[in-house]
Amino acid sequence: MATLAEVARQRTTLSPAQVDHLQRLVGEWGFLADLSFADLLLYVPTPGDDWVVLAQVRPSTARTIYVADYVGDPADSARPVLDNVVTSGGLCEGDITVEGLAEPARMLGIPVRLDGTIIAVLARETSSRNTRMAGELERTYVAIFERFAVMVAEGSFPSQGQLEDSSAAPRIGDGTILLDESARVRYASPNAMSVFHRVGITANALGMRLAEMGFDDGSARRALESKRPVIEEFDQTPEITLLSRCIPIMAGGEVTGALLLIRDVTEVRKRDKLLLSKDATIREVHHRVKNNLQTISSLLRLQARRLQSAEAKAAVNESVRRIRTIAVVHETLSREAGDDVAFIDIVRPLLRLSEEGLQSQDRPIRFTVHGDGGRLPTTVATPLSVVLIELLQNAIDHGFPEGSAGGDVVVELSRQADSLLITVVNDGVGLDPAFELNRATGLGLSIVRTLVTTELGGSIVMRAGTRADFDRVGIHDVRDGTGTVVQLTVPFS
Repeated sequence: MATLAEVARQRTTLSPAQVDHLQRLVGEWGFLADLSFADLLLYVPTPGDDWVVLAQVRPSTARTIYVADYVGDPADSARPVLDNVVTSGGLCEGDITVEGLAEPARMLGIPVRLDGTIIAVLARETSSRNTRMAGELERTYVAIFERFAVMVAEGSFPSQGQLEDSSAAPRIGDGTILLDESARVRYASPNAMSVFHRVGITANALGMRLAEMGFDDGSARRALESKRPVIEEFDQTPEITLLSRCIPIMAGGEVTGALLLIRDVTEVRKRDKLLLSKDATIREVHHRVKNNLQTISSLLRLQARRLQSAEAKAAVNESVRRIRTIAVVHETLSREAGDDVAFIDIVRPLLRLSEEGLQSQDRPIRFTVHGDGGRLPTTVATPLSVVLIELLQNAIDHGFPEGSAGGDVVVELSRQADSLLITVVNDGVGLDPAFELNRATGLGLSIVRTLVTTELGGSIVMRAGTRADFDRVGIHDVRDGTGTVVQLTVPFS
């Protein structure tokens, strides 16, 4: 279905200011349809002396007479009423033909003015056969709608200037209160009375000011004073939170009353608070896990100092490094909400960890990362972090042995539609032509192979570097066959 702006641009000569005014009206008119118990259609004239439907809304308080959407369609049988509205300059009624209805429908045409000019017609369209007896609620709602219809015709509704977002505001069915110009209650719907009772107000509200009843009247006072709609959420009692929307009703430029809509959002806010509390608890758990892992790594380092065997020291130090890697993941998770994490926020600390703990002064190695990899679930990010630190360790141990001049290690992250690509490139000693990953017996590569292929369901390729590899990651003056390229492909859902 075409949007209001598209239809206006393609079919009318409305100015941007006029289109903006109509968009404001459409953004506010949901409660008007509910008050009128009828479908509302917005008609605008076309250059060909015709009319086209610009927007349409159905009521939530009554049955619609339109099964289909007619935005962008010509006015057809509604044209006589529309022409009468423009000719008379006031509200006009008439019968129209509606597809699917055996009897004519009743249409009330309301001129939509901006700066004194009729730019459109707002039509209230309903079935002429209505056997339902109108009660006080129905009569009051229709009377309120008629007051807003006068405002539309005068050009005072919708209000000019920036409006608050009304998408989550209370609706007519939540609780409706009609106020006079001094904020006295002239009508309160049954649902509004239920809200009063929930907050402990049992007195008859009719004729009383909201403040006299002990009800927060902040939104009503601001709406009446500013002549603009006001949306506010407030704690009526320590246990009950209400959301209110107050729309001033005007006639001849003077405020004559207000429509106050209220909704009890206590349970919604309680759930929000529970979610925030749960979120904070999860982050605190990650923080404590990180602290515990750091404590374990510190104890292992102390233990390593007491060992005499060089092999044992190396094994303990490798365990410390792996524990610190997992601690980095939990540290990142302790700062973020949710079950996923920006992978780059883990990769950068891992590179710093490598710079601090894996290289030596006589073989300086530059670590660089390209790309970011997007956000990953923690179930993927944690094993990938261990894999990456093992690959960095492997690059240093085998690509830059003691006595070498050092070099560059570049981590490249990129994403495809359903997978993450990680490439680790170094310009150190080239890969042995006889090397086969499946036959590698080292613990580090065994961990990498198991985590990537078994736990993550991915693939891993290790090969000698090429000039194209080095040029892509910004390493220059390197011969083909030098260095090593490790490519990981990890699927994710």
